[in-house]
Amino acid sequence: QVQLVESGGGLVQPGGSLRLSCAASGSIFGMYDGAWYRQVPGKQRELVAGVGAGGSTQYADSVKGRFMISRDDAKTTVYLRMDNLKSEDTAMYYCKAHLGSWDYWGQGTQVTVSS
Repeated sequence: QVQLVESGGGLVQPGGSLRLSCAASGSIFGMYDGAWYRQVPGKQRELVAGVGAGGSTQYADSVKGRFMISRDDAKTTVYLRMDNLKSEDTAMYYCKAHLGSWDYWGQGTQVTVSS
């Protein structure tokens, strides 16, 4: 199967920035939709940002203007640039690749926003 490896999470102060990376085996994001989700204990996993194979993007209302999803030229990696982070952004962040009936998930990377 396709493997997704996430990195870039960590501890950051409110107002700070982080860049999450999702590296895939092969150039799958040239064909697959890519997305970032997040989840906190006791809540449903929610879509944060998505990028289509054609380059279109979408964002959750809570992160619009602060987060940006992007893809490298080789289409092997999807990124999530997070600026002006808030405490409510604290969550486990997961990368997802989707094509038809195929879904692949990364292992998750923890983002903690705290003073």
